[in-house]
Amino acid sequence: MTAPAAKPRFDILGIGNAIVDVVAPVHEAFLSRHDMRKGGMALIDAATAERLYADMPAGQESSGGSVANTCAVAAALGARVAFLGRVADDQLGGVFRHDIAAAGVHFPTPPLAGGAPTARCLIAVTQDGQRTMNTYLGACVAFGPDEVDEVLVAEAAVTYLEGYLFDPPAAQAAFRRAAAAAHAADRAVALSLSDAFCVDRHRAAFRELVSGHVDILFANEAEICALYERDSFEAAAALARQDVALAALTRSEAGSFIVRGAETVEVAAVPTRVVDTTGAGDAYAAGFLAAYTAGRSLASCGRLGSIAAAEVISHLGARPLRDLGGELAALVN
Repeated sequence: MTAPAAKPRFDILGIGNAIVDVVAPVHEAFLSRHDMRKGGMALIDAATAERLYADMPAGQESSGGSVANTCAVAAALGARVAFLGRVADDQLGGVFRHDIAAAGVHFPTPPLAGGAPTARCLIAVTQDGQRTMNTYLGACVAFGPDEVDEVLVAEAAVTYLEGYLFDPPAAQAAFRRAAAAAHAADRAVALSLSDAFCVDRHRAAFRELVSGHVDILFANEAEICALYERDSFEAAAALARQDVALAALTRSEAGSFIVRGAETVEVAAVPTRVVDTTGAGDAYAAGFLAAYTAGRSLASCGRLGSIAAAEVISHLGARPLRDLGGELAALVN
């Protein structure tokens, strides 16, 4: 085993879909008109992306993607963060690269020359704050094992993998290569399950990844129940406790449930007015990992996750609008 550096260069290295988000408020009729399953994520082709984009009202456009959002929020909290993901050599690719760099995230992956354009996610937000996502993956599907920078992985305390990226077969191989490189350097591997429907598509592969390659698991109630095919959150959480060293499981307004071995920590949600739930789980993971890599207690990790999640759901978009720079230092332990 390669001896780790005395201090990692980065606290968090995210590996995920590099996507430009388009977030817009819609009425329920918009979902019905386009046969969308409310609250879920559907993969769409280029033609569908163009049709939906044309029918959406004006909204916000910015760099996004689940783990990219986590990286941006973690950087806002003061963590040292890097990201790996594929964009094309096109206008939206340039937008993504500029935005994530401006957020303080190191992004060394070169653009894809030729092939599919940069990915985009069309996010329809209804009046109850629920987000329904339609994603054209575009250049994201070109991310494979060759894009895993093993030196960078070894320089990060935690490598954080995005469940949404698991759809392309090459990405599954990339995850395993990244996990192997992290563990060879005595670093940790974290995974977000991302979406219950994504888990349904790849349950067996996710179960193998979680039990054999993941140290820290992030999931919401629907996702963890889907992974273990249990109707009870408590039963699913018990199985997660057996599979991974640490699991942070979110339950919306009921807060989060953190398990590590025989230890259990319950953390309350931070009250806020819900405008848009886009990025809630991403922000929670950002706060949790920023505190975790700073050596804070599990209760403080969950608390900072809840603070970050509450901030992003209080407005449209998945990136913080309020300065979060002092939140980590304000934690009691």
